[in-house]
Amino acid sequence: MTALTALNFRDLGGLPAASGMMRTGVLYRSEGPRNFSVGQLAELQALNIRAIIDLRSGEEREEIPHEWHDGDCQWLGLDVEADLRVFGHDGRERLAKGPEPEIAIETMKETYRFIPRSLLNHWPVISETLLDGHVPALVNCTAGKDRTGVAIALLLELAGVPRDAIMQDYLASDIFGENMFRAGTIEAGFMGSYGFLPSPGQIQALVGVRPDYLETAWGEVDQAHGGFASYFEQAGVDAQAQAALRAMLVAK
Repeated sequence: MTALTALNFRDLGGLPAASGMMRTGVLYRSEGPRNFSVGQLAELQALNIRAIIDLRSGEEREEIPHEWHDGDCQWLGLDVEADLRVFGHDGRERLAKGPEPEIAIETMKETYRFIPRSLLNHWPVISETLLDGHVPALVNCTAGKDRTGVAIALLLELAGVPRDAIMQDYLASDIFGENMFRAGTIEAGFMGSYGFLPSPGQIQALVGVRPDYLETAWGEVDQAHGGFASYFEQAGVDAQAQAALRAMLVAK
């Protein structure tokens, strides 16, 4: 899988869990399909993915669809509209008011605070898809770091992965921004998505990952929902389904 690992793509297998470790070849996380080369798509097809849990908006999916999968693979378009590309006009207006990186950092934190709520109604179909055996499954958004980052963090916590290991996996998504800088696509990407070019410090805050971003999402789950188990209960994934998900995701 050498070509795929050049992108923000990885198998969650091998991460430590409370009763073992995450199974290999069951759950993958990824950026969207925009940057996949022909060779990378061939590697992806060889993984025999049976479900794509696509957290992008309808507009994003329509612009850059997943066209590599076969008819036996379920493509779930779940519209998690907690991203500056599709949500938060006020946030974009704040970015335009000044060059301070703190403006972008606080804007990202507000986005992360909203992501758990935006995911809430989608957990039953995600749970059902996984428990019905549609694995391996791939979770993606556009960058694979924000919406996907929070969704994966919640699934890993459900599986019993400790937060320090979840954080290390989340921080590995810095590769997305690094690839943009290397490819020289920052200016075109921001002009296309936001309509203006933020300051260099703001760009770094927007394309990167920071511990306080994910901690903001965790804080929202803990404070507004009473922790991850209660959060999933409120989403319609009861204790029995949570236990079944753990059993499916974790190898003892």
